[in-house]
Amino acid sequence: MSPSASRPTAVVIGAGASGLFAAAALTEFADVVLVERDVLPDGPAPRRGVPQARHAHLVWSGGVRALDELLPGCVDEVVARGGRLVSIMGDMVSRAPNEVWFRRFLATPHRNLVCSRDLLDAVLRAQVLADARITLRENTTAVGLEGDASRVTALRVREGDAAEDTTLPADLIVDASGRGSRTPLWFGELGLPQPAERSVDAGVAYATRVFRAPHAPADVPFPLVNVQANPAKAPGRGGIILPVEDGRWIVTLSGTRGGEPGGDPDTFVDFALGLGDPVIGELLKGAEPLGGVATTRSTANRRRYYEKAARWPAGFVVLGDAVAGYNPVYGHGLTVAAQCALALRSVLRTTSPTAPGAAGRVQRAVARPVGAAWDLAVGQDALYPGASDKPLTRAERLLARYVDRAVETGAAHPRALGALLDVMSLEKPPTRLFSPDMLIPMLFGPRKPPLQGPPLTEAERRAALS
Repeated sequence: MSPSASRPTAVVIGAGASGLFAAAALTEFADVVLVERDVLPDGPAPRRGVPQARHAHLVWSGGVRALDELLPGCVDEVVARGGRLVSIMGDMVSRAPNEVWFRRFLATPHRNLVCSRDLLDAVLRAQVLADARITLRENTTAVGLEGDASRVTALRVREGDAAEDTTLPADLIVDASGRGSRTPLWFGELGLPQPAERSVDAGVAYATRVFRAPHAPADVPFPLVNVQANPAKAPGRGGIILPVEDGRWIVTLSGTRGGEPGGDPDTFVDFALGLGDPVIGELLKGAEPLGGVATTRSTANRRRYYEKAARWPAGFVVLGDAVAGYNPVYGHGLTVAAQCALALRSVLRTTSPTAPGAAGRVQRAVARPVGAAWDLAVGQDALYPGASDKPLTRAERLLARYVDRAVETGAAHPRALGALLDVMSLEKPPTRLFSPDMLIPMLFGPRKPPLQGPPLTEAERRAALS
């Protein structure tokens, strides 16, 4: 594609999910150059730049809505290729951090998208890169910015093993490069102050193994099974069975400092049996493993407060994990990335990409979905010993206890569960937890007593253990 002389040019750094979402949003306003250091695979396949793809992923209903807005038909394509829109909690067996089992209410409108990350990325790439307004430059590394503290004018890149850099002039540059973003370094080179940062690291390690799903009748789709870690009982250990396409279970186990899962295949099921409830281990006893165990320790919550910068350069924006990365156990990264792209599009529908102050407005708009997910993750992870050098304030501790109470109420009452899922799915702000739908059940008590064990049906148990 040859960029149009009559349209602005935008350069997006990174062709992961965040970069693809941003590129899709930007085509309404500009010709887009997508810079990616990897050579992208054809179809669903792993790649070096997304090592976390091996672990369990889902897209919360707030992200599903954002996907439908950005890329109509994308969710349908994922489902057509084996993904599922899963009712939360109807198609989920879940134990909350406070060790309460959720009842499987069917009335909530929340549908999470469940599939392997490789499939989701493949569908995103196929749809986004089919747009003639997007030019992909693979095997190309972003190495620096051109311009000054007031305006960024170009991106310096290096193609493959080339000895010299190339300059890509742009009206707008978007850093969607993920956790490894080099924007703080580049800001220093431009004479801009470093962004304020905060890190909350519960010391979580992940271990994932893929299993062949047990044979099940077509009319008995197996639910997600999730045992969440309890911050009050360090080390915190949890796990999830994620049924995905091609008759597979992606099983991810997690543990905080002193309770981490290892990479030894022989200890994987034993670790699952040792969780707060052994249901995951019991379901895995007869399952056939498909390969070894993948591990990672890059799970800290880390946020850069770009929206608070006293000076912001025109022509430059940071999105997604490059702004904030979250403990993957909460599953919010993909949803936030899609919502950031929607925030970008919303601002640019009222302000030209080249208008004074446009980039700063985008950066402040992006902070809203980032902040919502950040507060949810940090409110739990900061409770673990050694997670942060900044202790929780009294107000934060009170809020954490209130959220525990809200979870306990939602586990047994459908209206309260709806309010809780509105917040967890990033569809509504945390104030929803103080609505009558939550407060009335909280004050008058649940309709039914707490469950004493995982609410698997007999048909599901037979299918899994057959």
